[in-house]
Amino acid sequence: MTAVLTEADTAPAAAGKQQRRRRASGRLAVVPLLVFVAIAFGIPALAMLNGAFTVKDQATGATSYTTANLTASLQGAYLTALVGSVKLSAVSAAIATVLGLPLAQAVVTSRSRALREAVLTASGVLANFGGVPLAFAFVATLGNSGVLTRHLGLTGKGWNLYSFWGLVVVYLYFLVPLMVLTITPALDGLRSQWREAAQNNGASASQYWRHVALPVLAPSLLGGLVLLFGSAFAAYATAAAMVGSAVPLVTLQIADAISGNVLVGQENVALALSLDMVLVAGLVMAVYLPLQRRSARWLA
Repeated sequence: MTAVLTEADTAPAAAGKQQRRRRASGRLAVVPLLVFVAIAFGIPALAMLNGAFTVKDQATGATSYTTANLTASLQGAYLTALVGSVKLSAVSAAIATVLGLPLAQAVVTSRSRALREAVLTASGVLANFGGVPLAFAFVATLGNSGVLTRHLGLTGKGWNLYSFWGLVVVYLYFLVPLMVLTITPALDGLRSQWREAAQNNGASASQYWRHVALPVLAPSLLGGLVLLFGSAFAAYATAAAMVGSAVPLVTLQIADAISGNVLVGQENVALALSLDMVLVAGLVMAVYLPLQRRSARWLA
């Protein structure tokens, strides 16, 4: 009897030790990831912070810490470029959200599994298709001498690919598929019982969407909008290859400042512009994460 009681008393202690070992092994498993993050993101972030607040005297070579770079990054052409990037990202994300929702709903409600898999697969590919190849595809199609431009006479109708709205059209090419990928899980989470209950109470399809579906999907839609904004805000290669400096964007200004195309010795101003972008991205994530958690509670 004594032996049995002793084993019963030691069982919780053994279970506790085993649980602590699992926790310790789990923490050790995260160490490689933390090291990678520290090297890949931490060191560049520290270098950016140091450079953003550093000014070098061109005559003596002495360096000093100041906020002059940040002040310069929020004035003149730099401020215009930052506002232009925010405007382009906001407009593109809003249009992509409006277009992506009905497309995703059509895919979700389709009875064809092959169609659903094909659309989602294509969306995954197109959402990551950008840069110079995307710019070349649109220049060859909708540029001044593009195929569709010539056949449809778009030049005479005022169409210009190398403009703000031309960039919006190009950005929609990868933002709409990204919205489809983002909102499809939320649409899958809408329960059929909610639609049936609305129909039993005499609600039409539009009333169901207005009073039931859209309020439930609102956090996911806003989260998707914020995600699309961040993706468009960080885009560089497509705009650089297509419009150059015709449309003021902060990413293009950073490239010009680093390469010295406009003024020599503006590298640290470019780092200050990068810090501005990081702050905007931080605000985007601060909005996105609570919306993601709220939508997960609704659609769980």
